[in-house]
Amino acid sequence: MTTPTTESPTGTATGRRAWLREHSELGVCVLLLALGVLVLTDALTMDVDITQRGPVGPKTVPIAVGIGLLVIAALLAVDVLRGGRGEAEGGEDVDLSEPADWRTVLLLTGVFLGSAVLIEPAGFPVAGALLFWGAAFALGSRRVDRDPLIAAVLSLLTYVVFDKLLGVPLPGGPLMGVL
Repeated sequence: MTTPTTESPTGTATGRRAWLREHSELGVCVLLLALGVLVLTDALTMDVDITQRGPVGPKTVPIAVGIGLLVIAALLAVDVLRGGRGEAEGGEDVDLSEPADWRTVLLLTGVFLGSAVLIEPAGFPVAGALLFWGAAFALGSRRVDRDPLIAAVLSLLTYVVFDKLLGVPLPGGPLMGVL
């Protein structure tokens, strides 16, 4: 018996892994494709009041966005398969040979999920402050004297602008009666 060699670019596990690494942008294509299908499905199954004012109905923009996502996914896939690669920005100092910082990713994910769970019972101002402070902490800021205060002010300002000025209802939580 002979063992497979790495001569064939796609014939072995090593060759497939190398091919996928070289064409990693196809993951973005898959994401755009899935998002486009989701937007189109949602737009086409939307319950719409038949009486509309004007030629453009509420389905027009979501359908255009969904079609645009599908077209961009297809064009990007063709470009990647033809050998195109995304270029790093001139000021970008990311070393692609370094492994991903999974600790930061997991901290940000936890902070986001925690604020999503807390937004209803604690209200947006509290959940938003925890989100802002937690994101700053996960990204490396260790100023415990300043960061919670900035997070609280940002969250409160965001709540007031959206809930009170723009009329977008946000859960106030215990602060509902105060503001």
